[in-house]
Amino acid sequence: MKNLAQSNYNSALQTIRELKAKYGNGWNTINPQVAARMVTQNRFKTGLEIAKYTAAIMRKDMAEYDADNSNYTQSLGCWHGFVAQQKMIAVKKHHKTTNKRYLYLSGWMVAALRSEFGPLPDQSMHEKTAVPSLIAEIYDFLRQADAIELNDLFRRLENGEDVQHEIDNFETHVVPIIADIDAGFGNEEATYLLTKKMIEAGACAIQIENQVSDAKQCGHQDGKVTVPHEDFIAKLNAIRYAFLELGVDDGIIVARTDSEGAGLTQKLPVSQEPGDLASQYLAFVDGEEIDVNDAKEDDVLLKRDGKLIRPIRLPNGLYKFKDGSNIDRVVLDCITSLQNGADLLWIETPTPNVKQIAHMVNRIKEVEPKAKLVYNNSPSFNWTLNFRNQVFDEMLSEGENMTGYDRNNLMDAHYDGSELCYRADEKIKTFQLDGAREAGIFHHLITLPTYHTTALHMNDLTEGYFGNEGMLAYVKGIQRQEIRKGVSCVKHQRMAGSNLGDDHKTFFAGEKALKAEGEKNTSNQFNAIFKNNKVEEKLNKVS
Repeated sequence: MKNLAQSNYNSALQTIRELKAKYGNGWNTINPQVAARMVTQNRFKTGLEIAKYTAAIMRKDMAEYDADNSNYTQSLGCWHGFVAQQKMIAVKKHHKTTNKRYLYLSGWMVAALRSEFGPLPDQSMHEKTAVPSLIAEIYDFLRQADAIELNDLFRRLENGEDVQHEIDNFETHVVPIIADIDAGFGNEEATYLLTKKMIEAGACAIQIENQVSDAKQCGHQDGKVTVPHEDFIAKLNAIRYAFLELGVDDGIIVARTDSEGAGLTQKLPVSQEPGDLASQYLAFVDGEEIDVNDAKEDDVLLKRDGKLIRPIRLPNGLYKFKDGSNIDRVVLDCITSLQNGADLLWIETPTPNVKQIAHMVNRIKEVEPKAKLVYNNSPSFNWTLNFRNQVFDEMLSEGENMTGYDRNNLMDAHYDGSELCYRADEKIKTFQLDGAREAGIFHHLITLPTYHTTALHMNDLTEGYFGNEGMLAYVKGIQRQEIRKGVSCVKHQRMAGSNLGDDHKTFFAGEKALKAEGEKNTSNQFNAIFKNNKVEEKLNKVS
């Protein structure tokens, strides 16, 4: 935000000067300029400040998407504060702005990577406190990124460089988080209590799904059990009340439906009158017509159009939905959620197919014209195979001779240079733009990218380091790349706050400060390289 840093600095400077005058000699060693600098480097004092700030960003972005659907937003899932920090540093470096780039907090990754029980499946078995703890951790790391970058700018200013404009127009690394609360971790009171903790940690957007809390499954696995609309609406209300209680008046609720892949329900809601929500939900439940005399002891029966229907009930007590009702249930879920407080929708789908997503969204828009999706560009999809199959069908319908392709083996690297694979990769490349334009997708995210990148990079490093390459595997594959690409954490001491800490110690202790910087600091080996990178960046800007 323009001139925010300077206004913060001047305001803080005036306040501290007044405090010095008020408290007299006891504050003689406090330097107002130093204190004002520290205030400027820590813009956000609480998680609630972050939640209010980022909620306003999301509301602005939603309005801009409504006006022009090319204005979609994106995020990547992060399971640690450092991962989120490095992502946002890279966003600023490569794209010069954080505009329309968010963070995603995945319940799957919390379960798999952050639980005290050890690695768990995505079934809401992890500690609920792990979710707000990760939100707070992420924002701690993003605030540290602000402090480190601004500290470097203030150092350069003190050394005579003209960087005042960069300080005055500094863009924070703090961006919105869409945070996964799973199915709410219990009843609506439990959802409300956890939501408050998540908001207090900084979350402006809460994503909740319509599965049964104690039977929750990953959206890309079988065995999903959904709840009646009344139960889900109660949790939407719980989240909204939590936002309002904490003063985040424009907080975002993302209502996710798993009905596309869910074939079971745990409860049969009570209908008060024909055609109400409960009645519509019950209409999807599968059953068989029976005569009352054929009913078994303790059978549950429904009356439909003057006939008795026995719902199909599994041995575990769950009820089965009618085959082929899933899309109709998705549409009703989404319309109902929007009409009861949700701001954005999330539809879990079995494949990434723009036409199939658009088919559902267009039906929703007939009732709710401003319906918008948060869409999971999931690693659970085999993107290569899905899009090669889509293009195979398109080429077949266009009359192309497809005898050169084995439909059952399209993943084969042998096809990588083919026309089919080129067209498939182009469709993958434009999937987000196409989805935003044709299927109402406001926000594209990848839930588990950093889970997979960590595994991939450890695989590659391990192969070489413990093999014939030895240390060259690290130097060639990692450090040399960090240096040449200007990755900030190649100077890991600085990234962990060493330079920032040195300045703080100087502020506090003056010449007596024991500092880590100096001739014997091995990080100095990277100084010349980073200076060259900065010179190169300036030359590129000029050219």
